[in-house]
Amino acid sequence: MQERPIVKNVVAARQGVTGHNVRYVLLAGLVLALIAFVAIEYFIR
Repeated sequence: MQERPIVKNVVAARQGVTGHNVRYVLLAGLVLALIAFVAIEYFIR
């Protein structure tokens, strides 16, 4: 049985590129969720 080759390229090891502004979409979602929680707490009290 052959052994699997060692992957030396970081992008190949990750199986893709982490581009396309993913971090900004996640950050915006987190900020909007926090704003929603604060707004709900404010209007319910």
